[in-house]
Amino acid sequence: MEQYDLYLNAKKPAIGLYVPQGSKLPDLADTADWIFDGTFAQDLLPSNVVAGVKADGHAFRDMD
Repeated sequence: MEQYDLYLNAKKPAIGLYVPQGSKLPDLADTADWIFDGTFAQDLLPSNVVAGVKADGHAFRDMD
């Protein structure tokens, strides 16, 4: 089963960013704002997040 790393934005904690496990963050202007928050199995994530990561290499999620 695939796994995904979650990063939370320190300035906007309601925004999560998922990438494939072990991947670095996509090209962001300031990666220092993103804090690693763990690795999650595919079956624990909404299907639109998994589809977004597969299509674009990353997916944002509203964490509220």
